[in-house]
Amino acid sequence: MATTHDTDDTRDRTGETTHDTDDGGEDIDADTYETVLFDMDGVILEGRGTDPAVHRRALDDVLADRGLAVPDDCYDALGSDGYDEAFRAACASVGVDAPTLFHEREMRSATRGVARLAAGSRGLYPDVEAIDRLASHTPVGLVSNNYHPTVEFVVDHFRLSAFGVARGRDLGPDGYRRRKPDPHYLNETLDALGVSAGLYVGDRETDVLAAERAGLESVFIRRAHNAAVDLDVEPTVEIESLDELVTLITV
Repeated sequence: MATTHDTDDTRDRTGETTHDTDDGGEDIDADTYETVLFDMDGVILEGRGTDPAVHRRALDDVLADRGLAVPDDCYDALGSDGYDEAFRAACASVGVDAPTLFHEREMRSATRGVARLAAGSRGLYPDVEAIDRLASHTPVGLVSNNYHPTVEFVVDHFRLSAFGVARGRDLGPDGYRRRKPDPHYLNETLDALGVSAGLYVGDRETDVLAAERAGLESVFIRRAHNAAVDLDVEPTVEIESLDELVTLITV
C-alpha cells in the first residue's frame, strides 16, 4: 500500500528551496512530473547489490596480472568496494598508484559482475513490467550507483527498452565520488532527457537524499531486503510494488 508523506522545502538542483508542498496524505500530482527515474539494484534487479566477493575476485585478477603479492593486512582494504583512506594507504604500503589500481579493479569487477548476471545469478523483480505501462504516460530513466557497463548490460540483456536514458557510474575514483547521495548522475540524466522535475524511485536512504538534492520527489520502495529498514529521512511516498507507482502516476 502506498504511503504518502507530507513534505516541505523541496530543493532545486542547486540546493535552493523552490516550493513547499503539503499533500495531507493525498496522492502525488502526476501533472507535476516530467519524468520518473529508477534505481537499478533492489528496485529493478533482484537483491540489494553486487556480491562483495566479486570485488575480491577482481582484485585477485589484477594482482595476478601485475605479479603482485600483498600482505593480508592490505588485502581486505584493497578488496573492498570503496576508494577510501584505507584503500589509498594499502596502495602506498605496497607501492602502487591508488587511482590506477582502483580503476583496474573496477574494470575487472564490472566484467565479473556482468558474467554473473549473464549466468543468471540475478533476475528482474516481477513487477518491473509496470515500467512499460508507466512509460506510456511519462519518460522513464534508469540511474544507478552500479557500474555503467553493468547498467548497459542489464538494459540490453533484459530488453528494458522503456528507458530513454540509462546511466551507471563511471569506473574509477571520480565515478566513486559521484555516487548517490551525490546528485551528479541524476542531474546528468535530467539534462539528457531535457526535463527538470520528476520522481526518483529507490530502495535506500541515499536514494532519497540524492532525489532531494536533484530537486526531485522521492519514492521509497520496500522489498524483502529493506522491509524493516528505518529511515532517517522522509521520502515523498513509500510503496511496496511498482504497480502502486503506476496507479499513483496515472490516476
